Amino acid sequence: MHAKRVGIYVNRQRYKCRECNETFFENLPDMDVNRSVTNRLINWIQEASLEKTFTSIAEEIGVDEKTVRNIFNDYVTELETKTDFRTPKWLGIDEVHLLKNYRCVITDVENKSVIDILRKRNKDTVVSYLSKLQDIDKIELVAMDMWRPYKDAVNMVIPHAKIVIDKFHVVKLANEALEKIRKANRQSVSAKERRQLMRDRYVLLTRRKDLNDFDDQIKLQVWTDMFPLLGHAYELKEQFFDIYEAKTVDEAYKLYQEWLSNVPKELMTYFGDLIKAMTNWEEEIFNYFTSPITNAYTESLNRLIKTINHIGRGYSFEALRAKILFTQGYRKVKRKKKFKEVEVTFGKMLPDKMPNWLKPEYEWVYEDIYGADFSTLIKAMDEGSF
Repeated sequence: MHAKRVGIYVNRQRYKCRECNETFFENLPDMDVNRSVTNRLINWIQEASLEKTFTSIAEEIGVDEKTVRNIFNDYVTELETKTDFRTPKWLGIDEVHLLKNYRCVITDVENKSVIDILRKRNKDTVVSYLSKLQDIDKIELVAMDMWRPYKDAVNMVIPHAKIVIDKFHVVKLANEALEKIRKANRQSVSAKERRQLMRDRYVLLTRRKDLNDFDDQIKLQVWTDMFPLLGHAYELKEQFFDIYEAKTVDEAYKLYQEWLSNVPKELMTYFGDLIKAMTNWEEEIFNYFTSPITNAYTESLNRLIKTINHIGRGYSFEALRAKILFTQGYRKVKRKKKFKEVEVTFGKMLPDKMPNWLKPEYEWVYEDIYGADFSTLIKAMDEGSF
């Protein structure tokens, strides 16, 4: 009451049934049937448990932390049944490293929101989830990284959907190739130069057009002049990034073939993972140039979840998932207009040339799309709201 803990003493009558000899207590409509607390407190703990740590709530209320956790779990189960996560047109499948394991993240790419987080990222888990989606024919595109179980699951459950490999996972392999070459060259420099090369690695990983600082341009020139092979690899990295600026899929494919022919034998080993990925995932990678969707915004989700987990001092997977998906204010409820035909009574029974007032009419209806808005989650983390 008034944000202060209040204890209530109740004289509760106990009865005994004359027929079955069972005893029971007088009904208290304002009390929780399973715990010696008011329904009002249960409701408060439910909402607070999505925003605060279980320990802080237990200390504030004066109950055991296990009680808070159990109330939270029951509340999440209730929310699961009530919340309608609509199937998106553009589905995203990615993963985050959480509690020592990779977890699968399902996103609405078009509306930039997190729909669900699955405990595992194996094929069976993803197939099970996709199979339960409503209106699955609605899915047109699926953005993902190059993880074979994702592809197999999508081809099995929604074969009509076009798979698009997230471009950031592809260009990341080009940067990783450059990193391998940089590390290989560390052995031929002094300890001082090795430390400097480590500090200057960001220059090598930055696009040339983004090097606005004159000092950074000098640093790049010094290292590429000192190590010609590193300089050649940097140019190959830049050329590969340029492929994603192509306007058509034919142009992109031509640029890739030119790039591949320019890779010398001495650098082929370093760029091997990238070339292998382009060969094994060619169709899905080049689908980006006809359907340019990406899961890029979910890359920050790793940082977000780690922060929540640190603050919560070891939340369970279920707790972390619920805090992200169900916290009030983080969920996106988008009102989307949809034109729906409304038939006039007995309209179908009348001839074609019926009066205008008897013909089918139309009205605007609204479709709700639910999901944890990603930009809101990031903002909440930066402001310390978690």
